[in-house]
Amino acid sequence: MDSSANCPFCHITLPPSQLQRHANSHFDEDDGVADAEKDEQLARDLELAQQLSIPPSSLTLQENNTMDEKISCLIALQYRSSFYHVKFPGGLISLLSNCFELDADTNSTILLSGYVDHFQSLASEDIGWGCGWRNIQMLSSHLLSHRHDARELLFGGSGFVPDIPFLQRWLEIAWEKGFDALGSHHFNHSVYGSKHWIGTTECAAIFRSFGLRARIVDFGPKELQSFFLSVPGTSLTPTVMTANASDKRKAFQVYGPMDRYLVGRNSDVSQLDSIVNDKSQSTTNYMAGGSDHSMANRFPRKKEGHQVLLDWVWNYFSEESLTTSVQNRHVVITNRVPLYFQHDGHSRTIVGIQFRPQKNGVPQYNLLILDPAHRTVALERSLGENAGWKKLIKRGVHTLKKPQYQLCYIDPGIAIGEEMEQLKKIDSVFIEF
Repeated sequence: MDSSANCPFCHITLPPSQLQRHANSHFDEDDGVADAEKDEQLARDLELAQQLSIPPSSLTLQENNTMDEKISCLIALQYRSSFYHVKFPGGLISLLSNCFELDADTNSTILLSGYVDHFQSLASEDIGWGCGWRNIQMLSSHLLSHRHDARELLFGGSGFVPDIPFLQRWLEIAWEKGFDALGSHHFNHSVYGSKHWIGTTECAAIFRSFGLRARIVDFGPKELQSFFLSVPGTSLTPTVMTANASDKRKAFQVYGPMDRYLVGRNSDVSQLDSIVNDKSQSTTNYMAGGSDHSMANRFPRKKEGHQVLLDWVWNYFSEESLTTSVQNRHVVITNRVPLYFQHDGHSRTIVGIQFRPQKNGVPQYNLLILDPAHRTVALERSLGENAGWKKLIKRGVHTLKKPQYQLCYIDPGIAIGEEMEQLKKIDSVFIEF
């Protein structure tokens, strides 16, 4: 056995016992923060690089890594996330479309997002904490399949969906670029190798860092509005930013969606209201890098209860989709990107919606959802056999029992210049139940 080994990044010769920690320093600014999980994952990364026979010269980094060098290194090391590939042409969405076409209820209209790969949480990897990452993977699979502009930019133009550890690296890169600075602070600027829950703000930060116009919409009752305006850059921001370092641990640190729900369980609403700035209302109409034509600002808000969320989703998928030539079709494949759907304790991906007119004038909707907690094989089998799939995928308004929900959606186009700078500040639009 050799008594020394070369770092695949900078070629320094080191004893094998020091190699992993040194290699990790090329990603982390402080060698001392690398923990056992990071070392283990990096060992996998290095092993993979050797298996792929990546020339060391292509991964060379200087002692002071630049952002471009870090990104180049990440692109070279990242690998495709493993998932069960549905064999039916067009995947699960085509199977779902077929089931609706065979449905005797032809009085309904179904809008679908188009091709999406289903990424399930695995017991050996991410059960209990990885749903957010799996939903990002699902949205990414759609973008890579349907949008050439996004395919050229996402994950360094790799053309595939990376595994969770590499998505965690991409989130850290987004933070380092200045996207969602307060969210980065909450996670102490590091998620790689961790089991932290993430939500819509982290989803938006990743996609925005590639120039995609990811937006967040909050839904909830008026009396809980302060919770929803607490995403980074909104009403709670001045309070957190002006707190002394010694007080930050005691403050209401409500950065990402999961923090919002945790604070909601342990704090009285009036306590949070007392620290909300009177100007918070002005943030409800702001969307970083957005325009007057954004979905959030087109929504009719005078609805009752959770029906307002389903109305929004219908408007989202139907906008620019139901032209005269397709209005009479039973199933319509739209150009819309799936929605990241967050609530207390879990998140899922909305891939479409079913509409059925009612005699009382109130439309009946069913959200069509892919859940990371479900097995892809079970979804494929139930859709292929046209049996049992409705219990897995269809969700009516009666299933929406949480007081708070969030959606992350992605508008068309790529941001550049000043718009990219605006996208670094992540705000949400509040819509009252």
